[in-house]
Amino acid sequence: MTKVEFYVSADVEADGPVPGPFSMSSFGLAVAGVHDGAGFHVSDPTERTFYAELKPISDDYDPEALAVSGLDRGRLAREGQTPAQAMNAAADWLAAVSDELSATPVFVAYPLGYDWMWMYWYFMQFASNGSPFGHSRCLDLKTLYAAKSASPITASTKRSMPRHLLSSHPHTHNALDDAIEQAQLFQNVMRWNGVQP
Repeated sequence: MTKVEFYVSADVEADGPVPGPFSMSSFGLAVAGVHDGAGFHVSDPTERTFYAELKPISDDYDPEALAVSGLDRGRLAREGQTPAQAMNAAADWLAAVSDELSATPVFVAYPLGYDWMWMYWYFMQFASNGSPFGHSRCLDLKTLYAAKSASPITASTKRSMPRHLLSSHPHTHNALDDAIEQAQLFQNVMRWNGVQP
């Protein structure tokens, strides 16, 4: 029996290169679509979303990394959710979407390595039930594009993609905005016939 999956576009903003010594500042999740075993069906990525800003977990940070998101670390320390609050709320949201769609969540990012590293680590460290995506239920959008275009990974950049694949949503470095933008890119690549750019 085919399992139905729903694809969750994820974007992370952080104040350093790796979790643990550094902190995740914010993350955004947006449902991009459903695969029912017969085909991929897009969802409006602005319809089902989740966003959180988190308190730092250490005193260390890279000012250049922090500057990317434009978030104020002092404000996050005062007003951000604790990591446990944020990760459990995200897990609850994913469970509710799973129930609504009768489907299993799959994590999607571009590139996968960075966002997955942060989200998986934070889920395993702080969520009561660990990762809602298991240890490997994830899809790298960069690899998907490389396979469909027959391009090497190093050439699978957004700048090299055909314009019709790119999202019209702005890339703002707000994690939710960027998760929505990425969801649209994912939808376009999933539906693309793979003709060389």
